[in-house]
Amino acid sequence: MNPIFRLRPLALVLALGLGAASAAGAQNDNAPAAKVNGTTIPAYRMDAAVKTRIGQGQPDTPELRKGIREALINQEVVAQEAVKKGLDKRPQVAARIELDRQMTLINAYFEEYLSKNPITDDMLKKEYERLKPQLPPKEYRARHILVEKEDDAKNIIAQIKKGASFEKVAAEQSSDPGSKARGGDLDWGPAERWPKPFAEAVTKLKKGQMVDAPVHTEFGYHIIRLDDERATKVPTFDEAKQQLQQVVQSQMVQKLIADLRGKAKVE
Repeated sequence: MNPIFRLRPLALVLALGLGAASAAGAQNDNAPAAKVNGTTIPAYRMDAAVKTRIGQGQPDTPELRKGIREALINQEVVAQEAVKKGLDKRPQVAARIELDRQMTLINAYFEEYLSKNPITDDMLKKEYERLKPQLPPKEYRARHILVEKEDDAKNIIAQIKKGASFEKVAAEQSSDPGSKARGGDLDWGPAERWPKPFAEAVTKLKKGQMVDAPVHTEFGYHIIRLDDERATKVPTFDEAKQQLQQVVQSQMVQKLIADLRGKAKVE
């Protein structure tokens, strides 16, 4: 099992300060959050944690600050004990510490760059106009039943042609957990989102038609039925704005990385 998942309950205890026996009030701007065995927990760590919680929708209350203070103390106590045992000197632990340090620096660098180079509405509108013509002309609503063996898929096609319910068979026999509970429904979307053989089969079907033979992809054998098709609904600029923000930000970061790589001496 991945150690991240294995440690999650403990991490939650530390992060939430569960089981804390006592708590202090909110900190002022200059005072440290706490001292643990002579080591100061600086106020900026409290401020950063409070800011994160507020960003998640929690109100800034004395109770919130008490909980965060206890969590910071718990974390410091355990971290100090780990250092006493020399765990920070273990190669794997030291490598993870260095990786965390590196990722923190990387994130700080990107945050500073993006704050000094804010994304404007003009940039988003330009990207919107660039992407709009690239949208596929049609969307499809298809269902499928996914099985591992071709013979099983052929038998299912025969059953459905004899009158068996596609939706019922999908719910009972499909190995796709994401769609079987919905009778194999894959919702609306462009054909391009599916593997090529699947997409080609869908675009050749007429509304209400099922494939005559199983379609093979890397996931297994599919029995596909096209329920409907329509012209692609082009989102308005306002509807697409949040996604456009992510696209443009990603482009800016990738260009920045490319520029830095161009200046770097890589051996």
